[in-house]
Amino acid sequence: MVSLRRLGRSRRFVAGLLALLSVVMLNRPMPSAAQTGELNQYCQLSQAEVDAKEAIRQQAASGDAVAIAQYGDLLKRHTDMLQGCRQRQWPRQQAIWLRLYPCDLRPGVLDALMDRVINLGYTEVYIEAFYNGQLLIPQRDNRTVWPSVVQQRGYEDRDLLADAIAAAHKRGLKAYAWMFTMNFGYSYGQRSDRQQVLARNGLGETTSAFASRGGSNNPEEIFIDPYNYQAQSDYRRMLELVLRRKPDGVLFDYIRYPRGIGSNSVAGNVNDLWIYGSAAQNSLLQRALNNKGRALIQQFLSRGYLTDGDLERVDTQFPDEVEPLWQSRRQSGSTSEVPASVRRPALQLELWRLSVAHAVQGVVDFLNTAAQPAKQQNIPVGAVFFPTGNQPVGTQGYDSRLQHWNRFSKSISWHPMAYSICGNTRCIVQDIQMVLRQNNASNVRPALAGIWGKSINNRPSLEAQMDAIQRAAPNIQSVSHFAYSWQDPEFDRVRKFCALP
Repeated sequence: MVSLRRLGRSRRFVAGLLALLSVVMLNRPMPSAAQTGELNQYCQLSQAEVDAKEAIRQQAASGDAVAIAQYGDLLKRHTDMLQGCRQRQWPRQQAIWLRLYPCDLRPGVLDALMDRVINLGYTEVYIEAFYNGQLLIPQRDNRTVWPSVVQQRGYEDRDLLADAIAAAHKRGLKAYAWMFTMNFGYSYGQRSDRQQVLARNGLGETTSAFASRGGSNNPEEIFIDPYNYQAQSDYRRMLELVLRRKPDGVLFDYIRYPRGIGSNSVAGNVNDLWIYGSAAQNSLLQRALNNKGRALIQQFLSRGYLTDGDLERVDTQFPDEVEPLWQSRRQSGSTSEVPASVRRPALQLELWRLSVAHAVQGVVDFLNTAAQPAKQQNIPVGAVFFPTGNQPVGTQGYDSRLQHWNRFSKSISWHPMAYSICGNTRCIVQDIQMVLRQNNASNVRPALAGIWGKSINNRPSLEAQMDAIQRAAPNIQSVSHFAYSWQDPEFDRVRKFCALP
């Protein structure tokens, strides 16, 4: 039984926390825009409405029955106001990307947080459910290989994801589960029973080892071999637990390989590709259509190039086969009677392109596999990607991410991260227009980075970005903003660094 002294301390702590949160909420800047009734042109509440709601929320949190009823009425009125505004104003849906913290389980914090989301005119919230090798599922229910975000003793049954979805729904917000995909996180990479699952390059490095020697920025990003069945099984089990919380949709992020830095940002050699995991290698060898093809694929993988001797050797080993064949390759008529030195350059180029296509297909297939459980439950699915992640570099190189989003299914929504920086909105619009050439505007939902009311780090304000996109692509109906922490960093710090008792 909890002692009265301890209960008193707990109540005082909660009261102090809520008071601090209210100060953060009331003192934060609101965008200055022409008011249209009680909402501005971006469907945001006036500061007077925000202050009034926060005051009533605090009264309701203290147990005041009248305030509780008033607060409920106010939530419904603001929901109706927002929905009415969104019917008149562009875009029809506006979302915010949100990371939750254990401290959000404190009484009243999720209410304050979701109120803040509504105040800024958002109709959807993208809740980070799986990130950095952590899962937003209660410890008691977590039957996966990843640790739970909330690990404090006494909170084993608390379901932060479910509570956040409920708090969002209470305000008419749609709540999506935002999830890392091929980046399984540092904790996964430390497991001795999962080393065979990790993606590896031609040097045998994992993505963490690659980063540690300066190849990329973050050694805690652990990417997996998308062809590995264990990776697919682990991810499916985890996703099924997330889907039990009944999100309104699922957004898959990190559907790619690592982004290298400097010269490592370009994949120009087969050893640069993350296809040296055992599953990826075996799958590539299975793309051979005859013995000659398989032998040359194996030589190309192991050495990175072919020699005239390789061709002469397979000609001798398999004399009944006219020429090497693999998926997508047609017989060229270049038989063994043609000198190996003449045949070799074209075959080597074809094998390079086959290897790149194989790496790309692994990304596309993993997304399709990951999306199946949600699709089977008729839960909408979306893919998050960089518009420039699929670009060739030079004559034979490719962006190291190999994120060929143009091959993603059009049965899911596309969320291009239009984060380019050029001092104005031109490059941002160009990113989005690049994607619109591949898909209908109704299925493209751009993600923008920035804050309301001012530019930051040479990045235009959200107002400027939104206005530019509306002019360039008025048929787009949904836009999202990265991230909530950018809009209210002080409130985010309070939530992030407080401790559960």
